[in-house]
Amino acid sequence: MKNNLLLGLALAATIFTSCGEDGTSDIVINDNSVNNNNNGGDNGGQTTGETIELNGNYTESMTLDPINNYIITGPAIFEDGTTLTIPAGMTITAAATGADVYLAIAQGAKIMAEGTSSQPIIFTSAATTQNAGDWGGLIILGKAPINSVAGGTATSTSEIASLPYGGNVADDNSGMLRYVRVEYSGGKADGQSENNGFSFYGVGNGTVVQYIQMFEGKDDGVEFFGGTVNVNNVSVVNAQDDSIDWTEGYTGTITDAYVKHGTNHDKGIEADGYNTDIGNLSSPVYFSKPTVNNLTIVGLGSGTENEAIRLRAGTQGVFTNVLLDGFAEGFDLDGDNGNNPTGAGVLSGDLVVNSVSFLDVTLNLKNDTGETFTDADFYTEDTNATGTDYETWGAGWTRQ
Repeated sequence: MKNNLLLGLALAATIFTSCGEDGTSDIVINDNSVNNNNNGGDNGGQTTGETIELNGNYTESMTLDPINNYIITGPAIFEDGTTLTIPAGMTITAAATGADVYLAIAQGAKIMAEGTSSQPIIFTSAATTQNAGDWGGLIILGKAPINSVAGGTATSTSEIASLPYGGNVADDNSGMLRYVRVEYSGGKADGQSENNGFSFYGVGNGTVVQYIQMFEGKDDGVEFFGGTVNVNNVSVVNAQDDSIDWTEGYTGTITDAYVKHGTNHDKGIEADGYNTDIGNLSSPVYFSKPTVNNLTIVGLGSGTENEAIRLRAGTQGVFTNVLLDGFAEGFDLDGDNGNNPTGAGVLSGDLVVNSVSFLDVTLNLKNDTGETFTDADFYTEDTNATGTDYETWGAGWTRQ
């Protein structure tokens, strides 16, 4: 052992003496066995990375390695107890084969995707020519209350992936999304099963969601199926269906939201108090009632046949500082005197717009609720309402 040590020292001295004599840089040998670790497996110290498919059910936590390229090639479902961690600046691609390519974070699992304004995390199509609907989208499922079940720990089943969601844990924590962009999503399985850019199923307010964008989607940009999750700084650009959608008793807060319509689109917001395909099964009965602060929706002009916001099926909500620009209709309220008491929410003060500015809007309010009320009962027009300051918070990490 002693002889080997002396031999090694002599060899090292020879190497460094030689380097010093010919003027070349010293040889430095780094141990890459940890830094280049490929999700728990040894990649031989390579620095070029690998292409790794994400597909199937994951029962162990995973941290993506920025050195590798990741492509979602089918349903990728992280099961209860696992955590998927995605470092800032990573781009995850998805095979452009439609609805069955998606990433789902199941009840009890977490996603930790914390990008920055200069290094956002991007989910996008792997196609050379990218199109809306190339792949599914991002699905998160939690244990927060929904009104499509009787309550308690009862759960419903998601229309994509048939995964359980809902419960009685209002502060359920599904992890973090910060500076995350989803592009070219919305692949449709059939007429009733559609992917969105971001689907929040019964997600609780222990989950952090800040600075998210859906860009160029075939279906909805962001949809809330019940739950209590709060979302700050959400951008939806060129959703071909509704940009922001809620149903099943969603009661979170949306702060600073920006919507911009493309050539193909539906509503800026389409909101339901409950899922009319299932029914309001909560006991006692309650309806969606989010708080929406600082909202801008930009349409294609009042000469087009569209509406900015449709409120129906008894939804409630409190809106403050809203700017609607370029629509035939500003608000369209639908309901009746029975199971869909949207108008009753206006009369009780549970559905109200505290300040709104209308630019290039032909009809501010259309009332199809079956209740009689004035425009002033529903909204306060404020020409100083500016909506959200998208130019500031959306700079650098969003697409237009």
